[in-house]
Amino acid sequence: MAGLYARGRGVSADTVRAQCAAIVHRGPDDEGVFVDRDFGFGMRRLSIVDLAGGHQPFHSPGGRYALVFNGEIYNFPALRAELAAMGRAFDSHGDTEVVLAGYERWGDGIWSRLDGMFAVAVWDRATRTLTLARDPVGIKPLYYTDQPAGFAFASELKALTLLPGFAFDTDERGLLDYFRFGHVRTPRSIHAQVRTLPPGHVLTLAAGGEPVLRAYWTPRYTTPEPLGDGEWVDRFRTRWLETVAEQMVADVEVGAFLSGGVDSSAVVAAMMRISDRPVRTFTIGFPDPRVDESGPAEAIARALGTRHESRRLEMAHARDLLPAVAAAYDEPFADPSMVPTWYVSKVAAEQVKVALSGDGGDELFFGYKRHATERRIGRLPAPLRHAARAIGAIPPLPSRALNERIQRWTKTAASAGLPSGVARFFAKTQITAAGFRNRVFTPDFLARAGGGEGEIERLCAEYFPDAGAISADTLEQFGLCDLALNLPGAMLTKVDRASMAHSLEVRVPMLGQPMIDLALGTPVHMKLNGRVGKHVVREAIAPWLPTGILDRRKQGFQMPLSAWFAGDFGRYAEELWRDSGARGESIWHAAAVDRVFADHRAGKRDYSRFLYALAVYCLWRVRTGS
Repeated sequence: MAGLYARGRGVSADTVRAQCAAIVHRGPDDEGVFVDRDFGFGMRRLSIVDLAGGHQPFHSPGGRYALVFNGEIYNFPALRAELAAMGRAFDSHGDTEVVLAGYERWGDGIWSRLDGMFAVAVWDRATRTLTLARDPVGIKPLYYTDQPAGFAFASELKALTLLPGFAFDTDERGLLDYFRFGHVRTPRSIHAQVRTLPPGHVLTLAAGGEPVLRAYWTPRYTTPEPLGDGEWVDRFRTRWLETVAEQMVADVEVGAFLSGGVDSSAVVAAMMRISDRPVRTFTIGFPDPRVDESGPAEAIARALGTRHESRRLEMAHARDLLPAVAAAYDEPFADPSMVPTWYVSKVAAEQVKVALSGDGGDELFFGYKRHATERRIGRLPAPLRHAARAIGAIPPLPSRALNERIQRWTKTAASAGLPSGVARFFAKTQITAAGFRNRVFTPDFLARAGGGEGEIERLCAEYFPDAGAISADTLEQFGLCDLALNLPGAMLTKVDRASMAHSLEVRVPMLGQPMIDLALGTPVHMKLNGRVGKHVVREAIAPWLPTGILDRRKQGFQMPLSAWFAGDFGRYAEELWRDSGARGESIWHAAAVDRVFADHRAGKRDYSRFLYALAVYCLWRVRTGS
């Protein structure tokens, strides 16, 4: 969806159509545009439910409200029944009209009632007020910009940057975030004039007024009920089957991504128990056996009886795909699995319009290795945590493998002396260390962008100033940061752009509201049991899967970056660095970056995450002329 509120100047339907045309891949099946003097918005539709009756925008019976909506609401039948009992009649069979009817009845109270993924725009013709709302955890994107030329919004940046009279300058803080974390952290974007509507928020813009934001939902842990471990497992299994069943509702065929890990296996196993026919599943493999999960995925598919499609992604193919993949994000984005996710979405879109994915399970049920590390570090006495930082003094060794292991230890040790789970979250989720950034960036850039000494403290103060208010448990502090920041900024952004580039809708049952509520009230030991995360998930689905499948080390759709950047991929990235003009930017110590390429090739350190981010940044510069 996209729109423009020019506030006193007329809006052309052609302008709105141009915005919609820029995101036609998000909805190739239908287009709808509505203009009301100085306001206009539109929608590109991917028809999934109510194929014939879901044309947007939807208008209220009296004509006061118009609505466009991107996403899916899974509990719309229950809401429809509730509204019908109050006397509301419906002309369609899908979810969009239900959202509009709910807004008429409950106003902004509707947003917290919705179980789904959504970005919604409502126009009130009587008061000339625009309302925007985004789902609680940020599954669907929503950007906006407020400038003298008007207030504009869209599902993707490309539907904003085409607008005449608007400025789009690089946000240096956003750029620093990108090279710190691999993505720009909400509410910023790569453009100083553009923000993302934070997850769980609603924005209201009245005629002649300023945008007003407020949260309608905030993630909070709740006190667990006094249940036995087996009861928690039963509760998860029951709610999981109900949630997956709700998210399989569609008027088109629904498939699934299958990586071979716990979460995707949980999705597919549940789907097969619900469906009356074999589910289509899709995976991507690599020639490097250290990161190839296609074999285990195929074994699970055979055991469950799915109709499985597996493709292999070669290094040269990945390099050739990178420009197109990077372009799908509109701003620098450097999750290593963006290429295989883009590719598996392309493969899936050849056969289905909807796929279910296991994303969100790690954040909700403490499945990342960093969660187990936080549990161990958080329990160490402070003197030992500070002493652990001495690991960083170990010099490079002759072995590439040993150097990479020491580098991982160094990253963990560098965060060990920090005072809270929140602080350690910001330290552990960085793709580059502060000392490294001091070498490759100029002091002036770091000072302008908010880097340098004390940056962890500043990040904590900005996002979570009172760690103790989250929980007394530092692991829960860490986990909530993952849920509130990394999930929407990295994982969900990756999946949305990669899938929608191929007009594929990806649904994430782990992030259904019933599952989120369950996870936030589940005791820690049912999430992280010893060093094994997602304990309750594993126990719940174990009877559905072959023995031993759940004992494998977590990987996901990962690329073998370190080895690739030591060879041809690294030479490709170095060409981009020199040919894109990035090397001449005043923000860099260019000679230091040159040494990074050489040191990675020599195996002195693993700099592949930075080099990958740099390559994507260079592609963005070339594409946008920045």
